[in-house]
Amino acid sequence: MTSFYDTLETRAPADREADLLRALPAQVAHARSQSAAFAEILADVNPTEINTRAALARLPVTRKHELLERQQAQRSQNPFGGFATIGFGAQMPRVFASPGPIYEPEGTRRDYWRMARAMYAAGFRAGELIHNCFSYHFVPAGSMMESGAHAMGCTVFPGGTGQTEQQVQAMAELRPAGYIGTPSFLKLIVEKAAEMQVPLPTVTKALLSAEAFPPSLRDWFLERGVTGYQCYGTADLGLIAYETEAREGLVLDEHVIVEIVRPGTGDPVPEGEVGELVVTTLNTDYPLIRFGTGDLSAVLPGPCPTGRTNTRIKGWMGRADQTTKVRGMFVHPGQVAAIASRFPQVLRARLVVRGEMANDQMVLQVETTETSGGLATQLAEVTREITKLRGEVELVAPGSLPNDGKVIEDARSYR
Repeated sequence: MTSFYDTLETRAPADREADLLRALPAQVAHARSQSAAFAEILADVNPTEINTRAALARLPVTRKHELLERQQAQRSQNPFGGFATIGFGAQMPRVFASPGPIYEPEGTRRDYWRMARAMYAAGFRAGELIHNCFSYHFVPAGSMMESGAHAMGCTVFPGGTGQTEQQVQAMAELRPAGYIGTPSFLKLIVEKAAEMQVPLPTVTKALLSAEAFPPSLRDWFLERGVTGYQCYGTADLGLIAYETEAREGLVLDEHVIVEIVRPGTGDPVPEGEVGELVVTTLNTDYPLIRFGTGDLSAVLPGPCPTGRTNTRIKGWMGRADQTTKVRGMFVHPGQVAAIASRFPQVLRARLVVRGEMANDQMVLQVETTETSGGLATQLAEVTREITKLRGEVELVAPGSLPNDGKVIEDARSYR
């Protein structure tokens, strides 16, 4: 099945990086001049200087809760919190809402959410009918997939969610080439078709998202003649990464700049270390600069075996917001980062909360080559200063802490 959606997928990595960084200053300038929110966030930034990853990493991360707060503060004047550069009318055919609610604009650009690339990697081709079972109301998922399918030259049946028997009937009579939606709903449809004794011989491929897609479920579909691939995107950013037939991680989309940062900070982590996905999009209608997704992932080494040369990530590995309440006080990942930043000897830090309810015990585990008791004492003092809580300090050898992206681990017993 190996072939490519376009020549961008097989560019030399150095050429791709140069192209992205060449486009970055203009996008920063556009966001700063056309978006009221980024005019404030990037007020002291000279866009022409943001032409390297190191320069990008110095810009503030805007996280989803901040986007929501700006939207809520400006509801009566600007429902998008000043982030969108387009307004209601011909430039914006649709508006969607995600939980919060957070409102997202949809522009008129062909394949606005950039989903066609993921569909192509999943095996869909021009001239096919696709059965789309993502929701078409409130959230953008249905439109995200439909616009990508249209850009590929496919016809779409807007199945949406629910009505399982009617979904089976439509599939049997229209004979689509495949399914797009959540893996759990496809499983329900396949089981319902078996119960109804209705064969679905044409449904041989699927693009799946919005839920976990474990290998066990992938194999379950394969046993029933359906080859499923997953993709990862958000309502704010569109497509971020997609699976290929190699099934070795997810390949990044060609039109986003992705960083992996230490949770609670904007600091990039070394390649292979788990951290929060931060994305800068080249979408001029909704130019999110260093947008923190709140999702954990890590970069995989080397190129995809299919020949695609873009960076690969492991996929979704959990949530980055690990804020935890200890003895009635909230402790944030940013506070752990602030503690570590005061000591150059500290390589990594992880706050572990143990004990039972009402008997919290806080231990700061620190990777360092220095084993003196003086460092532990100083760390304990700074921990109390920043968190207002007493805690023990445990010095461990470099590489001892798990590579799972956790800065705060809640290991308490809640029985």
